[in-house]
Amino acid sequence: MKRIVLFENIHPSAREVFEAAGYTDIVTYKSALNGEELLDALSGAEIVGIRSRTQLDQNVLLAAPWVQAIGCFCIGTNQVDLNVAAQAGIPVFNAPFSNTRSVAELVLGEAILLLRRIPEKNARVHQGFWDKSADGAYEIRGKTLGIIGYGNIGSQIGTLAEALGMRVLFHDVETKLPLGNTKPFVSLKRLLEQSDIVTLHVPGGERTKNIINEQTLAQMKPGSILINASRGTVVDIDALHAALTSGHLAGAALDVFPVEPKGVNEPLDSPLRGLDNVILTPHIGGSTQESQENIGREVAEKLVLFSRSGATKGAVNFPEVPYVECAGAARILHMHQNVPGAMGALSNVLAESGLNIVGQQLQTRGQLGYAVTDVDAEVSDEVLDKLRVQPGTVRCDRLKGA
Repeated sequence: MKRIVLFENIHPSAREVFEAAGYTDIVTYKSALNGEELLDALSGAEIVGIRSRTQLDQNVLLAAPWVQAIGCFCIGTNQVDLNVAAQAGIPVFNAPFSNTRSVAELVLGEAILLLRRIPEKNARVHQGFWDKSADGAYEIRGKTLGIIGYGNIGSQIGTLAEALGMRVLFHDVETKLPLGNTKPFVSLKRLLEQSDIVTLHVPGGERTKNIINEQTLAQMKPGSILINASRGTVVDIDALHAALTSGHLAGAALDVFPVEPKGVNEPLDSPLRGLDNVILTPHIGGSTQESQENIGREVAEKLVLFSRSGATKGAVNFPEVPYVECAGAARILHMHQNVPGAMGALSNVLAESGLNIVGQQLQTRGQLGYAVTDVDAEVSDEVLDKLRVQPGTVRCDRLKGA
């Protein structure tokens, strides 16, 4: 029976999925670990579940060769060295859909609060002032929303924004089908110039680092609002601070930051703290009970499916093989270098061992190939050892058939 280790207080729905599938060796940790503590916790773990703070880098992955699959119980996967995991034959799964509604609601809620100057009004009342002025307060209806990154979250925000009476534009590096009356803009500059509210929903990495900077902030409509619930590195914080304090922007809301506190008692180090036209939240875009329950279930189901059948549909770093019921007495999961002769070597070993192939799926991704092969008899340890020592073999495991 496989050992499952879950970090960072993953929702109990994940454990329910594992237990319903018959897995009982489940160890949970309330927080992220690092260093020797992390390696000790990973000892013997074949399935690992993490959220955003546990770092599974090259050193950790190479020190834990028994790990067979990793589940990121969130959208992002930057906390895992995906290339090293793939080279070790470890598929990595995430939850790209389960918290889209939660993030979308946060973004639109913040947009309404900033348009109405609620953060400032709220603070003033707490301070003893009763300022009923409507100066600078606006309805969201009729305003233009510019979405940068029209993926799962961006497109849902656009749909909800239209229901509120907004005009919606989007900019994406890929061609995307617009939903509703949303209009695609090839030019980021044009989108920034026309939008009353700009919201960011792009991945992290060098390609998107500081895409909102002094130049792009200057292109934004005077009096507009910026919202970032994607990755902390996509906004130049000092440039944003200057745009806010100069009055060029009317407000901003940030849920992510270039450097985030490691614990609840560590303060955020940011020049934006103390500005009454800025909403700062502690990376909680997807932190609702509904989304965490959905994420726990979605990722756990992917991990169970891989563990039981070898299916890798939805893996972010691996050739995607869909679920197919086993057609033989045993199933071989063969990860190999994507080079000529790899499949021939697999077939030769099986033939020499008297095993007939009754079903097979093969997919490749870059330098990695993945073959799921059903055979007509049990696969011995000797056969596995022969496959594992073949040139080009990355990893080889077996599953019992039907």
